[in-house]
Amino acid sequence: MSPRRRELRTLTSLAVPLVLTHLGSMLMGAVDTAMVGRLNDAPILAAAALANVWISGTTLAAMGILFGLDPVVTQAHGAGKGEQAGRALQGGVVIAMVLGLFISFLWTRTESVLLTFGQDPELARMAARYTRVQAYSVVPFLLFTALRQYLQGRGILAPALWVTAIANIFNAILNWALIFGHLGLPAMGLDGAGIASGLTRAFMFIALVIMVWRARLHHGAWVPWSMRALHPDSWGPTLRYGAAVSLHLSLEIWAFSYSTLMAGKLGAIATAAHSVVMNVASLTFMIPLGISAAAVTRVGNLIGAQRHDDAQRASWVAMGMGASVMACCGLAILLLRDSLPGIYTGQQEVLQACALILPIAAAFQIFDGTQVVGSGILRAMGRTLPAAGMNLVGYWVLAIPLAHWMAFKRGMGLPGIWWGLAIALALVAIGMTACVYFLGPARDRRRIID
Repeated sequence: MSPRRRELRTLTSLAVPLVLTHLGSMLMGAVDTAMVGRLNDAPILAAAALANVWISGTTLAAMGILFGLDPVVTQAHGAGKGEQAGRALQGGVVIAMVLGLFISFLWTRTESVLLTFGQDPELARMAARYTRVQAYSVVPFLLFTALRQYLQGRGILAPALWVTAIANIFNAILNWALIFGHLGLPAMGLDGAGIASGLTRAFMFIALVIMVWRARLHHGAWVPWSMRALHPDSWGPTLRYGAAVSLHLSLEIWAFSYSTLMAGKLGAIATAAHSVVMNVASLTFMIPLGISAAAVTRVGNLIGAQRHDDAQRASWVAMGMGASVMACCGLAILLLRDSLPGIYTGQQEVLQACALILPIAAAFQIFDGTQVVGSGILRAMGRTLPAAGMNLVGYWVLAIPLAHWMAFKRGMGLPGIWWGLAIALALVAIGMTACVYFLGPARDRRRIID
């Protein structure tokens, strides 16, 4: 078997559980959107979409900092330095708790933020109530993220997958009961969806901790808790690498979030359609995101073991996987463009608006897959700034101004917004490919843990 085929097999074995885990995480949001959509009330669906702009934007920024665990844990594991991986997790826990409290506070300011961006006052009020009832769940979710990244960096993938699968069932039952009023509970509509989401996040953290503790999965990469967890040596590397990852993710997620705010200015129908298609695109994005996570683990472990040429080969195989699967996803979206939106809503006006932008979403799939895998490879190396720089230029210097011009100046409306996003993803994907070629593991042979 050729080295590339062996690498493809290895990456696939890592990617499959990670793809399923990310799909499971996204599926929870899709279930929320679909169940809220079944209320057949466009303003409620639009309010949920606007709230999720703030929820996802702030949460992903915090998660990006915790992704700074990736190069430390993966390279430490590859080098056989388990104690260093354990201390990194403890530092990650400290960061997660501090960030969680801060993000929780930000969630209580949702209405003010949305009004600042010119959103409809009634939609802002509804979105704020939906966000406020789940603010307490930020801390446990970020703790879950830190623990998941630690396990992932060591190649232990099954626990997060099982927890996510069980959480989907838990979330669906809670949504059904709290939104529509079943199991003896009152019908709470949008507020019920928020309560269900918060309880599910808390459940995921508790379940993963129990699973790790009972199966002793921390053995071999752990040190006893002490005040050293508060020392910069424990949390400093994660914060240093994670800050750039957070900037990278924030620039991207806020570009998409700002696109939702632009859609909000086009009315409730446009906002609802934008939310539906964004949800479809986000679901397919979970596949290359899982491949990207597999690349982080594989490339980081190989760099830690000082096998830099093998790490370069793994990088190219991973990028090929990401581009290939997203080409298939784009074709599927194009072929199913008339039926996919019906999963989320039965409103004819929303369905018609979705039909205008789904082909554009299909067109940028291959670029989305390429850029996210490329960013994972750079993260495994500890080179987190180039991705942030490319997102700054691709989204905020070029795409957002172009999308605004096409949507409002040229009168293209919602399709104009989506063409702007497609152009950004194409530019970022080209940049990521160049980075892997010129800055990849075969050329940069350092280890961050040395």
